[in-house]
Amino acid sequence: MGRLLRFGLVGVVGFIVDAGLLQIMVQWGGISPFSARLGSFMAAATTTWWLNRCFTFRARNQANGKEWMRYIAAMMLGGLFNYGVFAAVLLWLPLALRQPWLAVACGSLAGMAVNFYTSSRFVFVR
Repeated sequence: MGRLLRFGLVGVVGFIVDAGLLQIMVQWGGISPFSARLGSFMAAATTTWWLNRCFTFRARNQANGKEWMRYIAAMMLGGLFNYGVFAAVLLWLPLALRQPWLAVACGSLAGMAVNFYTSSRFVFVR
């Protein structure tokens, strides 16, 4: 249970990175939330990879690009759930177009369980 709690805390940091960058790109950059989400997701996924390897799973091996790629690949499954819910909320809830962080929150919750499973089984294996 401790590992799941740590994963959740890292997820909160990832959410802040994801939602914050998305909000900035949409409001200040004039980028569509559907397009901006791709960049904000990658930034958040990279942040959570580092934090999960150091804090959640306490990986002892040295970080490398191969592990990061494995993590990003594993996060893509959860990312599909995440993006699907994100897009649905944007399309169905007009407030979310003005405040896209709401859609990010809904999508993040949808993808979290899948991401924990793939991280613990395929990325940070001891």
